Amino acid sequence: MKALRGFSLIELIVGMAILGILMSLAIPTFRDWLRNIKVRTAAESVLNGLQLARAEAVRRNARVRFSLVTTIDDTCALANAGPNWVVSVDDPSTGVDKCATPPSDTVAPRIIQLHSGSDGTTTTTVAAGQSEYLFTGLGRLSAAPNGVIDVTSSTGATCIALGGPVRCLRIVVSLGGQIRMCDPALPDGDTQAC
Repeated sequence: MKALRGFSLIELIVGMAILGILMSLAIPTFRDWLRNIKVRTAAESVLNGLQLARAEAVRRNARVRFSLVTTIDDTCALANAGPNWVVSVDDPSTGVDKCATPPSDTVAPRIIQLHSGSDGTTTTTVAAGQSEYLFTGLGRLSAAPNGVIDVTSSTGATCIALGGPVRCLRIVVSLGGQIRMCDPALPDGDTQAC
């Protein structure tokens, strides 16, 4: 006679109960991990946009601007907050099609690259001291920067520096054109601290 193999109903219920307990413990941590990933993605996007604007300014030996904008369509306007940005030679908030113009070296506002915040970073907030950073042909800022760019979660979770679970990040642009991302929650002396 062959023995039947498999799980009994009691074993299955106990296994499901253990799985349920483990999931209830893991879901809050997983949610915080996802928030942190989205904040890092948004911060790296802004950092890459700033570095592209600086590199293009040096490559073209001309002024190139990094602009935070409200949208990336023909209704865009400069903004001090928001995950949308444009790297362009001219002001992207002027003209007929504004930010809806495809990247071009000849058609105003001569957009080099644009980024929509709707591509995975919608639950983050990008807040800057100014809406534009204008780089010269030497890779320097044309005017002293007004503050820093802070990237936080917009889902109601607070930053680690304020006792919350989200690792908020900051991007600092110096007058000399140095661009770096740092963590305001880290103590002084840490190389990644602000």
